[in-house]
Amino acid sequence: METTEADGSLREAAGKVQQAAGDLLGDAGVQVSGKARELRAKAQQLYADLASVARESTLERPLTALAIAAGAGFILGLLRAASRQNRD
Repeated sequence: METTEADGSLREAAGKVQQAAGDLLGDAGVQVSGKARELRAKAQQLYADLASVARESTLERPLTALAIAAGAGFILGLLRAASRQNRD
């Protein structure tokens, strides 16, 4: 487990604890803050998982990754050129 994933798990647990404390105290602000913290942690874990998959895919198929990056760069270049022409 990478550091980012471990951080995400800890933050998710902290969010659940904070939300439970808000439930016990009847404090809606603490409940919402806990839920937000939990959701932020889940998003962080998802990002870490996606980054890991992308890293593994790049190592397994470097030429495919290079072709995708080149294609994305080409498309972004076309879009930028088109937007500059529209401004003139």
